[in-house]
Amino acid sequence: MAVTAAGAFRRTPGERADQRLAWNRADQPFFAAGACHILAWVCRDTYPDRPIGLAGLRFAGQRQVFHVYATWADWAFDHAGWNPEADLLAANQEFERRPLDRIAITGDLATFCRAQHHRTPHQYFGDPLARARDYVNRHPPPWA
Repeated sequence: MAVTAAGAFRRTPGERADQRLAWNRADQPFFAAGACHILAWVCRDTYPDRPIGLAGLRFAGQRQVFHVYATWADWAFDHAGWNPEADLLAANQEFERRPLDRIAITGDLATFCRAQHHRTPHQYFGDPLARARDYVNRHPPPWA
């Protein structure tokens, strides 16, 4: 799957206001904008025998993370599957046309959600954890 900037899939005002409408998007848009953090944590948890990290993108100088993804070696996993992290960073930088910061994310999902004002799994219309597990399993990792 080709690398595409997360911002290309931003939710509409209607999708932001209506969880059912947001939930009914196809998987790639759903995990690009609105549930990327869920996908990243599930990816890390799917491979406990690998040193999977978590990273986030934010606009330079800002505190709020707008995209979260999993990392392994020089690879990144997000809504576009596994791709070289450099390609993911370049695609997002080109799309946003403003400086971005990449940050390492530590801690658990609940703490991240509280700090970044992201939805926790129980705040979605359906079960995003099961949906994310299915999505991760459809994208073979680079070491496979």
